[in-house]
Amino acid sequence: MTEASSTTVGELSELAVLARIFPRLPDADAAIVGPGDDAAVISAPDARFVVTTDMMVHGPDFRLAWSTPFDLGWKAAATNLSDVAAMGAVPTALVVALAVPPSLDVSVVEGFADGLRAACGALSPGCGVVGGDLSASDTLTVAVTAFGDLQGRAPVLRSGARPGDVVALAGQLGLAAEGLGLLFRAGVDAQGRPDAELAAELRLRHPSAIDAQLAPTPPIGAGPVAAIGGATAMLDVSDGLSLDAARIARSSGVGIDFDSATLGDDIERALGGGEDHGLLATFPHDSVVPAPFRVIGRVTEGSGTVSVDGTPHDAVGWDPYSGWDGAAG
Repeated sequence: MTEASSTTVGELSELAVLARIFPRLPDADAAIVGPGDDAAVISAPDARFVVTTDMMVHGPDFRLAWSTPFDLGWKAAATNLSDVAAMGAVPTALVVALAVPPSLDVSVVEGFADGLRAACGALSPGCGVVGGDLSASDTLTVAVTAFGDLQGRAPVLRSGARPGDVVALAGQLGLAAEGLGLLFRAGVDAQGRPDAELAAELRLRHPSAIDAQLAPTPPIGAGPVAAIGGATAMLDVSDGLSLDAARIARSSGVGIDFDSATLGDDIERALGGGEDHGLLATFPHDSVVPAPFRVIGRVTEGSGTVSVDGTPHDAVGWDPYSGWDGAAG
């Protein structure tokens, strides 16, 4: 968290708010022209670039009672960096847009910028923020666009898995879902509203699970490693292992069968929990699967099917239109 401020965003001009944000943002090594002009200019030595975008809205995607401003900035960066890595690319730059309630304390956007900087530095050094936008809204909304460099390699798509390939994962399974479950069970008041003090106590007792949910650390460097190692398909596991595996299966026209012995003590949480932001990849059966990937299954004949030990399993996971009770906190 940043130190307390008694100034709201609405009491400052847009230029004054940006003047507080810009010094906190990370520079991008690939930036030729950074923040301050109508648009940024980013080098693209490969002559191609990877681009992805993601949105976080207060309520369905985060709760201010649970997440610190630093957490929000960190997670906004981490989730987009992970999508770039899932293509086998190296993240190079972020563009960040914020829609902020005028009543919000300016320290929140400062803390958000600090989280962006810290996440880029820890997860993908050299990637930075090259521009964005600031607007007003009753609902705090974050939109991030990320760019990446393929460094001369072909992108790793979802559509390349073939029967006989092995299925491998880099990252954690189910820990973020454990954290979210804890927050919904013990981080809410008697009326079910998110409670900041209860969430802070939970974080002290269960730091790994809560941090995995609020400030994930995806294995960004594993994306290019997988591409160099011959990955045939890959994606970021953001919505749940079975749901995301089904996306590879449908795109590739195959089946994916998981080995239950590799999924941990809570198999259903591993399959249905989301937001760990690990990388799920397939590799030819005769290849050496590179670290930090570990084999958790195999690609089978099929058409969009997911199974565990040969038994069909429903593709379950996060759906932003399902199950939100509206208690934003």
